[in-house]
Amino acid sequence: MVRLGLEKDVVDEASYAKAVEHVREAGIVLPTLAQLADPARIPDAVTSALADIGPDEPNPLNLFRVHWFNAADRTTRLAVPDHVVLTEELTGVRAPILVALGDRFPMIRAHKVLAAYGCLAPRLVTGQFDPTRNRAIWPSTGNYCRGGIAISRILGCHGVAVLPEGMSAERFRWLDEWVLDPADIVRTPGSESNVREIYEACEALEKDPLNVVLNQFCEFGNHLVHWLCTGPALGRVFDHVAAQRPGLELFAFTSATGSAGTIGAGDYLKDNYGARIVAAEALECPTLLYNGYGEHNIQGIGDKHVPLIHNVTNTDYVSGVSDTSTDSLNVLFNTDVGRAYLTRERGVAPELVRRMVDFGLSSLCNVLAAIQVAKREDLGPDQALITVATDGAGLYETELEKALAKLFPGGFDASTVARTFEDKMLAQDDEHLLALSARDRDRVFNLGYFTWVEQRGVSIEEFEARRSQDFWRGLRELVPAWDARIDAFNAETAAAARG
Repeated sequence: MVRLGLEKDVVDEASYAKAVEHVREAGIVLPTLAQLADPARIPDAVTSALADIGPDEPNPLNLFRVHWFNAADRTTRLAVPDHVVLTEELTGVRAPILVALGDRFPMIRAHKVLAAYGCLAPRLVTGQFDPTRNRAIWPSTGNYCRGGIAISRILGCHGVAVLPEGMSAERFRWLDEWVLDPADIVRTPGSESNVREIYEACEALEKDPLNVVLNQFCEFGNHLVHWLCTGPALGRVFDHVAAQRPGLELFAFTSATGSAGTIGAGDYLKDNYGARIVAAEALECPTLLYNGYGEHNIQGIGDKHVPLIHNVTNTDYVSGVSDTSTDSLNVLFNTDVGRAYLTRERGVAPELVRRMVDFGLSSLCNVLAAIQVAKREDLGPDQALITVATDGAGLYETELEKALAKLFPGGFDASTVARTFEDKMLAQDDEHLLALSARDRDRVFNLGYFTWVEQRGVSIEEFEARRSQDFWRGLRELVPAWDARIDAFNAETAAAARG
């Protein structure tokens, strides 16, 4: 799998030398993945220097903020990742739902900037990417390509975002401000479900040998950085909550599949806490559930295929969540009438209601999947579920306006909000929740053949190797090797700077 970036050593000395020279001249120090997993390892001098740097500046020091431990101001650091605990008044289930907040990340206010760094940094320090010549191509349905553009700009290399033209206007506004050239935003046909069109655009770009496609759906750095960083961060959240609730167990981790990067955190949580892994997808495009297809608006969970980096045979449930639910709840949580209803009529704590601004569309999907599992398994107050809020509602203000026009043409008033909350939150059921048997896992795994072997040229041997958990455990050996390469790279750039 050489072309997928799985290299431990320098494979191109010339590219590596160019990268060292480029990074030295720019005065950049690369954080190790271990430092991003545990920011307490970041040198005090770096932490002190960060105090004068804004979280949205394209400053190389902001690489050291690409972790889960930023406070709401995204400048100060917390001992426990910022999170909320969703209560029964809001969810209708007794089991607490713990949610780590992704909009605390720098530059893009979404955790996909971590995935972008986890994909590019290993290639940079192994001579697979020459920042003076290569262009980094970032295919995505929204946040990963923004993260890639941010990382590219910080590293002083050329980044290109490839995403569907139907994604939220807020994503494109951000890209307009961060790309070096308007031509670096490649708009592909369709919207959230049109992943194949993204691949086809990348195939065309890949004809230029200077273009390096960092495809999040098959870059194992995406999986590994979430196993290393997101998994332990969620473990830290659970441990913090459990310390206040003796006897609390972690029943499951829920994550919309998307590129299947974030769900890699589930492998860590299963190994260390015994948590089940729940993959969520849009009910309007139920690829994993029913071998289905369709269009939907849960932005950030591109589908109609099974990502190469999805550890399918370690997945325990698949949940189908409707985009009418996520669109409707986005309206409810981000309008005055909706917030007033929750506090006055449902008894939801005002502070919790205020924190719902940190939940974007896929974040709501993750929560609804957790509710489905809690109902199916009749979970009680001592059985927690955990998930992530990938991004916040700020990325979907225009989508809120669209939802108001489409779903509530008669207006969104007190009676409408009550019905919406009851129908879209409290009435969530497990009709489209599947507990995967061994046969189900094989069925879902086999679906990936058509994308990766027949269309994308992955060998059948490479494809089949992923069926075994030994493959996924073996991948983890790359993490210390990559960090050793980052340390060596930093040492060389520092030595070169000293002359």
